Amino acid sequence: MERENRDGGGTTIPFLVTTNRNSLVADGGDVAGSDGDILQRDGSSPATAAVVLSTLVAVCGSYSFGAAVGYTSPAESGIMTDLELSVAEYSFFGSIMTIGGMVGAVSSGKIADLVGRRVTMGLSDIFCIIGWLAIVFSKGAWLLDVGRLLIGFGIGIFSYVVPVYITEITPKNLRGGFTTVHQFMISSGSAVMFLIGAVINWRTLALTGTFPSLLQIFGVFFIPESPRWLAKVGRYKQYEAALRRLRGENADISQEAADIIDYTDTSQKTSEDRVFQLFQQKYARALVIGIGLMVLQQFGGTTGIAFYAGSIFESAGFSGTIGTIAMALVQIPMTVLSALVMDRCGRRPLLMVSAGGTCLGCFLAGLSFLLQDLGQGKELAPVLVLVGLLVFNGSYGLGLAGIPWIIMSEIFPIHIKGSAGSLVTLVNWSSSWVVSYSFNFLLEWNSAGTFFIFSSICFLTIPFVVMLVPETKGRLLEEVQVSLTM
Repeated sequence: MERENRDGGGTTIPFLVTTNRNSLVADGGDVAGSDGDILQRDGSSPATAAVVLSTLVAVCGSYSFGAAVGYTSPAESGIMTDLELSVAEYSFFGSIMTIGGMVGAVSSGKIADLVGRRVTMGLSDIFCIIGWLAIVFSKGAWLLDVGRLLIGFGIGIFSYVVPVYITEITPKNLRGGFTTVHQFMISSGSAVMFLIGAVINWRTLALTGTFPSLLQIFGVFFIPESPRWLAKVGRYKQYEAALRRLRGENADISQEAADIIDYTDTSQKTSEDRVFQLFQQKYARALVIGIGLMVLQQFGGTTGIAFYAGSIFESAGFSGTIGTIAMALVQIPMTVLSALVMDRCGRRPLLMVSAGGTCLGCFLAGLSFLLQDLGQGKELAPVLVLVGLLVFNGSYGLGLAGIPWIIMSEIFPIHIKGSAGSLVTLVNWSSSWVVSYSFNFLLEWNSAGTFFIFSSICFLTIPFVVMLVPETKGRLLEEVQVSLTM
């Protein structure tokens, strides 16, 4: 059976199975095809070499993101000494990346919808490479800040396009685990910067930040474009070829292909991708979920703790170098654990456990500083801040680090995904800027109070998830999106 091109031209797309929107919420099952292959009506599929390679190339951008986040802590003393920067100037250097991230966030959805996911990743790499080189050759604060701003713009786009691309290419039974690799590579990039930053100078450290971008620019030439984006822009031949490459040459893709085309057609006939379309009542729940998770993630203190971990440890009487390395070593295995159990336990349980752990970690850190303020437990305070930040970082890697991005890439229909994703990413980066810029000033005001505030916000994440966030494990993207807009 053939499906005609929407524009009424002569191009046709062969599909063995046609469906309608109602089939997106029907129970699936495996059906034997005429050639003996298994037709997986539920969209499940094994991990093919193409999916693995495409994910690995995409998460080079995630590594760049992590490297940028992890750079400021080990480079702080060297940059402030060599370029004679004040605390305010270095705080501006640390936080200006989030301003670039905001600009990148605003444009990320539109760029990705206009030129595709692969080209968007390549453009982001160019900005990151120029930014890192500007830092390497900087002789004063202005070039340092320009470089950091450009890196922020690049990773602001990465923060949207990488999870969206991975979500759109992976089968539903593997989507959670594969998308969590995005956060694993962010954690890895940050951890590597912490580790090697302890033994090399800040200029050489900045030079290493260009490596993942160079690797990704090369790699995007060998991976397929997102089939869902190709379907959206009407490139049906490339769409079917990309989907078949991702699922395997012998796989029966007819049901999944038909579901994607039907839902894309229905969505695009409904409305165009405009910002004002987001504020219709039918999108309210998805928008509240996406924005709410990002606000709770950032105002739980993660950016401030990541940017200034060394200073936090030192102010509590603990070695900043040992503390930051320990944080890096804890977050990576917890992120791996998250990837392994994501598609078994689901998003909601991991989010709630993660929020509870970050709440406890911030509380312990706040208690450490409170004991210092009271002049008690001088020997206990450094241990408490170490335990608190390790608990926070490990718990954050388990869920809050990556799951909000996964859910953001799952809940918005294709016709508003660009605008909705840009808005949610903008909220994340705006919140990140507020926290990163104000963090040092908050610590000067009241260190214990700062961490108790963060602990309270982390706790609020639990009822938010219970009341609003749906479980998306094992469901087609189209099914999730229909359920939130009905």
